[in-house]
Amino acid sequence: MWQRLTRVIRSFIGFFISTAENPEIILQQNIRDMNDQVPRMNESIAMVKANQTLLQREEAKYKDDVANLTAKVKAAIQANRDDIAASFANQLQSTKAALARTQGQLTTASAAFDKAMAVKKAFMQEKDRKTQEALSAIADYRRAQWQKKVADVMEQFDVAGISQTHDEMVRKVEEMTAVNEARMDMAMGNVDQQKMKIEEEAQNIQAGELVKQFKIEMGLASPSSAGASATPEKTIGGKEPQRT
Repeated sequence: MWQRLTRVIRSFIGFFISTAENPEIILQQNIRDMNDQVPRMNESIAMVKANQTLLQREEAKYKDDVANLTAKVKAAIQANRDDIAASFANQLQSTKAALARTQGQLTTASAAFDKAMAVKKAFMQEKDRKTQEALSAIADYRRAQWQKKVADVMEQFDVAGISQTHDEMVRKVEEMTAVNEARMDMAMGNVDQQKMKIEEEAQNIQAGELVKQFKIEMGLASPSSAGASATPEKTIGGKEPQRT
């Protein structure tokens, strides 16, 4: 039970950490942190340089003291004042010992300064490289975020629904067109039947006239009686002719 609770708590912590970890913000903070280290490094190097400068000045002073004491010892010897020469000689030995200690410290300080400058040079090169990498990564992250927004917008378009509606409307138009074409064919069929009926009536009238002509020629009917006994002519469409 405790393990399950621990796992749940860790999962929540991991979720919040992953949500809070914005790569762009973290990389920008890394760049600021590296830039902030430069002044502190310069301050440390300045302290090392100051120590080297002080030791150089002490070395120069001790060298001058050694030269002066050496000259005094020689002058006392030339003046047959061995006691004074011995006193200056003791001072000379102490000064030379101090000079040796200072020179040793100066060597160490100079090596420390050279090493500090080499470290600074390496740090600056690494800082520039990581800064360029961070800026490039930030640009890639912004481009990825923009692409994500575009993808999210594109996913909002319901292409399938539009296609389905489109197909339904096209099919509906095709059905309406088919129905209207069928109605047109039926209407044209009716017109053709009416035309055939009219032609048939016209043929019947023509045949009746021909029969009358034969009767007149055969003397079976006179033109007047044939015209009187004949069936009144019908007009096209079956309507009687109008009387004046």
